Amino acid sequence: MAAHKPVEWVQAVITRFDEQLPIKVGHQNTHTKVSTEHNKECLINISKYKFSLVISGLTTILKNVNNMVTYIWRTHHLGHTGEQSKDCLRLDETMLVKQLLPEICHFIYTYREGHQHAAELRASASAVLFSLSCNNFNAVFSRISTRLQELTVCSEDNVDVHDIELMQYINVDCSKLKRLLQETVLKFRALKKPAQLAVINSLEKAFWNWVENYPDEFTMLYQRPQADMAEAAEKLFDLVDSFAESAKRKAAVWPLQIILLILCPEITHTISKDTVEDSKANKKLFMDNLRKALAGQGGSKQLMESAAIACVKLCKASTYINWEDHSTIFLLVQSIVMDLKALLFNPAKPFWRGAGSQSADVELMMDCFVSCFRINPHNNQHFKVCLASASPSTFHFVLVNSLHRIITNSHLDWWPKIDAVYCYSGELRFMFSDTLNRVIQGAATHAPLRMTPSLTFKGKMTTSLKFKEKATDLDTRSYKCLLLALVKLIHADPKLMLHNPVKQAPEMQSSTAELITGLVQLVPLNNTTQLSQEAMEALLVLHQPETIELWNPDAPIETFWDIRYLTVLSSVHE
Repeated sequence: MAAHKPVEWVQAVITRFDEQLPIKVGHQNTHTKVSTEHNKECLINISKYKFSLVISGLTTILKNVNNMVTYIWRTHHLGHTGEQSKDCLRLDETMLVKQLLPEICHFIYTYREGHQHAAELRASASAVLFSLSCNNFNAVFSRISTRLQELTVCSEDNVDVHDIELMQYINVDCSKLKRLLQETVLKFRALKKPAQLAVINSLEKAFWNWVENYPDEFTMLYQRPQADMAEAAEKLFDLVDSFAESAKRKAAVWPLQIILLILCPEITHTISKDTVEDSKANKKLFMDNLRKALAGQGGSKQLMESAAIACVKLCKASTYINWEDHSTIFLLVQSIVMDLKALLFNPAKPFWRGAGSQSADVELMMDCFVSCFRINPHNNQHFKVCLASASPSTFHFVLVNSLHRIITNSHLDWWPKIDAVYCYSGELRFMFSDTLNRVIQGAATHAPLRMTPSLTFKGKMTTSLKFKEKATDLDTRSYKCLLLALVKLIHADPKLMLHNPVKQAPEMQSSTAELITGLVQLVPLNNTTQLSQEAMEALLVLHQPETIELWNPDAPIETFWDIRYLTVLSSVHE
């Protein structure tokens, strides 16, 4: 039947998929979830041969449920069908993609904060858009370019900039980024301020999409500079520089300006000299102003904060360039990195941009931490600051998540590995024990749980770890977040927590027992499912044969049975 009636057969699968969406059937049980996943896999496989039919059907589904859907991410993986259909993509399919594009964009534009599933909707829709743009870049670019053109002749101040913001979600390689820059150069001056700001913000994110998805291309830019890329970047720098006529505008554009300079290797070399030609004077002045603002000499808190953001981006971008290329960009990094770390990692005056900025501030500190490690893993002053028990808990959170990022994202040959910080294993184990105790005591204060104190914690609790006052809900949530990050760190690289280079065998066995028993305590926590699940995953990793040998290299088998006996006792103890 399928061979003779492909259209009817494909439509039947699409209809079945539509009928099984949670928006239609409500809560799904295990059987319906398995059936939905099976239908999804069928559609992906069918799309290799009948791409037009599949995309057309999905577009119809999206149109029908656009005003009420809360589970669009169920079609997330279907966005990747674009990657599987290069050979069969034809003109009619391009038109279908253009029809699908407005429906996908709707989920990016419409579901903002306040909607129950806003984050998931935007993430899935943007992932679909990214995949579609891999093979249909011209369709997406045309939408962006058309909107830019419309806004150059628009006299209204309140303009719709959503189509401009598509720049930040699409797949761009070197040539595509160049097209975006050149298009912006042509139209930037004629845009109204809201559209200019949208372009500034979106181009910056497009740059990082390029660097993170095509790091080899960016590295090559510093080995073989591209004149047309540099020309477009310099022209846009000058346009943006003219736009930044006030401190507020400077603060808005500095992060993009540093990126535009990064795209001009020869200019970064020129401005490192004492004197420069007139056409490059504004670039050198920009760097001078950036340094002054970072050091607190810019006369504005807003400029100092923007300088910090720009300088973190400079440090991060530099890590994608091989030090063996001897680029002068590293001279720029060295001229700002000490002031940058002093600003972001000052426990006496934590970096804070105001209410609602905490997540962005933490992300900025993490980017700085990881970049500084990749630039020089042995310059560890900020490590010590973040490890100090007296430092704010935010510093601890930044440290642990940064280490996790270093472990899980280390794909460039010259990036140092996590073993460069194995020497801090003892401090990290102490942080784990401390945080675990705080979470347990905080949970017991608010809702007593049936838990067993770790057998190895006895005698190790210091006055600083004991609760002298009732913990607040906010404190407990904060420590739970840190504890979850620590458990994920153990899962990512158990060697980091097991490393004991100078300790005697009994001490090594004791510290390993404390670590494992602590994780065992987390498994039965029914009110924190994610923490319990991650603890089980970490325990599985710790019990891999090659890892068991690290529990106590002098006596691995005896240590294994001793610890297993302790953890069994702990789990059954009332």
